[in-house]
Amino acid sequence: MIKLTTMNNQEFYLNTALIFRIEQAPDTIITLSDGKTIMVKESSERVVNLFKNYQKEVFNFTLINDN
Repeated sequence: MIKLTTMNNQEFYLNTALIFRIEQAPDTIITLSDGKTIMVKESSERVVNLFKNYQKEVFNFTLINDN
C-alpha cells in the first residue's frame, strides 16, 4: 500500500493492486479497477514512483523469505 493525500489534506493508504490508471489533468486523478476515481495532491510522477518503490519492496521481501 502507498500513502497518499486527498485534496482536503487527509492521508490514506491505497492498495496498489486497485490502480487501473493514473493521469495528470492538471490534478492527479487515480482511476481504480472498479471505475471509481480519487484525486490526490501528489503528482502523477510521484504516485508512479511510490508504486514502483512499493513493488520493489514486495519483490525483495518475497525473495528474502523464499530462501
